[in-house]
Parts: sequence; C-alpha cells; structure tokens
Amino acid sequence: MELELDLGDLDLDVDLDADAEPAEPRYSPEQLANAKGTVGVISLGCSKNTVDSEQMLGRFVREGYLLVADPLEADLLVVNTCGFIADAERESRESIDEMAHIKQLYPHKKLIVTGCLSQRYGAKLLEDHPQIDLLLGAGHYDTLIPLLEAKAPQTVDHVTEPDAAASHDVPRLITTGESSAYVKIAEGCNNSCTFCIIPKLRGPFRSRTLDDIAAEVALLTDEGCHELILVSQDTTWYGRDLPQRSSLTELLQRILASCEAPWIRMLYLYPTLVKKELLQLIAREDRLLPYFDIPLQHADSQVLKRMQRSERLETVRQLVKDVRASVPDAILRSTFIVGFPGESEAEFQTLLDFIQESQLDWVGVFTYSDEQGTAAYDLPDKVDARVAEARRDQLMALQQPITSARLQRWVGEIVAVLVESYDEEHACFVGRFWAQAPEVDGQVLIQCNEELEMGIFVPVAITQVLGYDLYGDLLEVDDLPPDEELA
Repeated sequence: MELELDLGDLDLDVDLDADAEPAEPRYSPEQLANAKGTVGVISLGCSKNTVDSEQMLGRFVREGYLLVADPLEADLLVVNTCGFIADAERESRESIDEMAHIKQLYPHKKLIVTGCLSQRYGAKLLEDHPQIDLLLGAGHYDTLIPLLEAKAPQTVDHVTEPDAAASHDVPRLITTGESSAYVKIAEGCNNSCTFCIIPKLRGPFRSRTLDDIAAEVALLTDEGCHELILVSQDTTWYGRDLPQRSSLTELLQRILASCEAPWIRMLYLYPTLVKKELLQLIAREDRLLPYFDIPLQHADSQVLKRMQRSERLETVRQLVKDVRASVPDAILRSTFIVGFPGESEAEFQTLLDFIQESQLDWVGVFTYSDEQGTAAYDLPDKVDARVAEARRDQLMALQQPITSARLQRWVGEIVAVLVESYDEEHACFVGRFWAQAPEVDGQVLIQCNEELEMGIFVPVAITQVLGYDLYGDLLEVDDLPPDEELA
C-alpha cells in the first residue's frame, strides 16, 4: 500500500514555548474520538531512513492513528534518528531533547526513539534521555505498535539485531511529493570501510527479492510516481546475497519491464562494481538516468588503503574515463572525506589534483568524524579539526567553479523539468531536471506567468546559471523541437 503525504506532516514543527497552545486542529472532534491516537514523526538522516519513517507512518495510519505536524497535538512523539557521524548524532540528540521537553510539559504524551542512534547505543541512550518511553532499533518497525499497545513497563528497550528491508506489502506513506519516491532495494552493508559504523548498526547486506521490488515499483508508478530512486548502502552489490544470485543489471531490467516510470535513478554506487555491463545498459535505456552517484571518499592511494577501500588513484581515474566513454552524457557525482587520520598535505594535494582533473558535475565534502567502534578510531596521526575544515573549504572552493562550468552547458538548452514546489522568495516555481537528484544537487527556477501543477513535467529553456541552480523560462509544449520529449 503506497499513499502520499505532504512533507510537512512528516517533520514536526517544534515550538518550545511553555505557554504555547496547539495549532488549529486539522481533525474534527469525531475523527479524534474514533482514532487510537495522534502521531508526529521527526525523520533524520539519509534517504534510507526516510523510507523507514514512511513505513512507520503507513503502519500507524493502517492501525487507526492520525498524523499531525504540531507536536503539541501529538499523543505519540516519534524521533527516527541518525547516528552515522558526530553531527548527525548531535542533531538526533537535540531532537530527542526537544521532544522530551514537550513531554515534560504534557506528561501524557509518549516519546518513541528509533533508528541508528538507538541501534548504536541501546540502553545507554535511555540513561542519557530518561524521558524516552520506547527505544526501538533500526528496522524493527513491525513491533512498534504492538509494543506501544501492550501492557508494558513504563520504559521499553527493544533493540535487537537489525531486520531486513521491509517488503512492498508493508503500508507506506510517501513523503517526497506526488512524483518522486525512494525505493530501498536492500538493507545493511558488507564493506569494511574503516571510517564507517553502518555495518555494525544495519548488519550485513540483505537484498530484497526481484519480485518484491518489481511489485513495489509497479504500485508506485500506477499511483503517479514519475521518478524512482533506488537506494541502499551499496546499490551495486544488489542480488549477490540472494539464494538465486542476481545483480543490479538484472534488477534494472526487471524494473524496466515492470513499470513505466520515465526516470529511474540510482544512488550509492560502489565504485569497484560499476562494470561494463551496467554502463552498457544505462547507455541504451533512456529511462535509466545516466546519473552516477559514486562515493569515492578520496583519491590518494595511501589514504584509500587506510580507509580499507578497494580502489586506488589509477582505478578511480580509469572509472571516470570508463563512465564517460560508455555514457557520453553521464552526470558524475561523488563525495569525499578530508582530514582522515594521517592525511598529509601531499595526500590532500593528490585529492585536489584529482578534483581538478576529473571535472565532476557534483561534489560533496565531509570532514572526517572520529567514531568509536570503527577501525579508524584507533588509527594514529589524527588531523586537527581546524585543518580538516580548512581542507574541506579549499576543496569546495575548487569545485564550485567546476560545477558552474559544467552547468553552463545547459544554457540555451530545453530540458524537461519536474515541478516540485513554489519559491515565495523568488516568486517562481521550482523543479529538477534529470541531472539533479533531490536534496543534494541544485534545482531549476522556472520563470512563468501561470500556475503550474505539482508533479508534472514542463519544458523549460535554460537561460542562466545561478550558483548551483539553473534559471529558465517556461515554454509551451508546442514550442519543443520535433525531437524533444518531456520525459
């Protein structure tokens, strides 16, 4: 079951004023009387966590609960946490504290904390935040409502081994708008990157079956979804763990046969498994977007070795060449870590040289986060935080004009833009074209004199680059060149 939900209903609007009154109720007294209760959810972290939150919301609705955006209206306050790096943990703990404060003001409310931070710290999180009523680990969402409704002790700690990714028949409320949805194809990770805690939190890689994913994408597109975004911790590893061994290429072929979605996007492609067969399939299938999100993490061979990554400088160079040779219109996005233990000025310079040489379209940069429980935590020669931050700024300063130059090639082109929102500040509609992934890349600002429907494709003539965004004029469909299609 796939339903749609406005994003505002997912993330609670927090007001910590002790004298605050609940907002105007969105439900009638009769609806409230017939419901089991009201629920508000804060979803933090990555797109995989978004899917988990959507499945929680779907279960609540199926069982007779009502969803609210105002925490003062919510009987159940749910925080789905992220515990990947220090910044994510800090944000999660701040959100827990905010909800705990509201619970102190209104003691009848229950505070439920789920996700990676719960999985990481377990009972220690209850000690740090004693206002928590129910602590649930990553992926245990089928037990959430039964535990809440059971005659249980005042505080319940239910953190066990992480479950597999939920199947398509789990009810899910889509929070990413009418036209775009994440599809989590697997749970967990088999890689051993020394900086990463995820395998300990999410367990080994467990693929969903081909049939299960095919059923979900068919359902999503039947309900009007135009963009399917395949996500997992390592999307290229898909199918290798199944009893009948499969592959990402086989999955993509099955998805193409199962639905009519015009945009099929893949995120989190591990570099060593981006092979010729996959590149050839993407090159010949128009609906498979030639958008390559490949987290490289670094370019210096010694740093990559300390990270316990398989690739080296020459292999990442060759990968960029192979992608562009096989898929000439490819968009390349990557993320990098600076300040990894032992990273010297010379090793950082190797990364800078690679960035200049490779001319990637989109780049994200993180400073190394020293996480207890990872192999890198015990490595010597830690880089000072101020040095790491300066390196991040230097790398982004190098990349920004590269991204702008890469975007310039779209000026004068007509592109199909998926309309997603209206920007009050700039008085224009906002959307994305195929080379922009949601949340992490730029957008297209659409100049027009008419009201646009959300979730549709419109033709836009790109006129200029504005930072990381593009700006363009709305065209009539009749203005498209004969060989142009909207999707």
